[in-house]
Amino acid sequence: MTVTVSAPLRQLPAPSADYLLDAPLPQLLAEFDVLLVDSRITDAGFAGGAIRRRDGGLLFSMRPGQPAWERDAVARAMLGRELGVPMPPLPAPYQLAEV
Repeated sequence: MTVTVSAPLRQLPAPSADYLLDAPLPQLLAEFDVLLVDSRITDAGFAGGAIRRRDGGLLFSMRPGQPAWERDAVARAMLGRELGVPMPPLPAPYQLAEV
């Protein structure tokens, strides 16, 4: 399963990986100006994608109906990539890819 993200985003000092893994996801999304929306893509092989908005924030487009644990793990991994924070790898079969 591939997750698509853009090149790393560095606007503020990067938080630690521990912070990105432990803080409540809604708090992280608000703090880093991330809008999480359901994608029109319903294929089970699509876990999510990250896009930089023109206003400098991020948009995470994620498959509707995906398990909560998957959405949480993938969102945190994409945020880490966007902020340039080294994160532990996602479990197989997930992987981040830049396009």
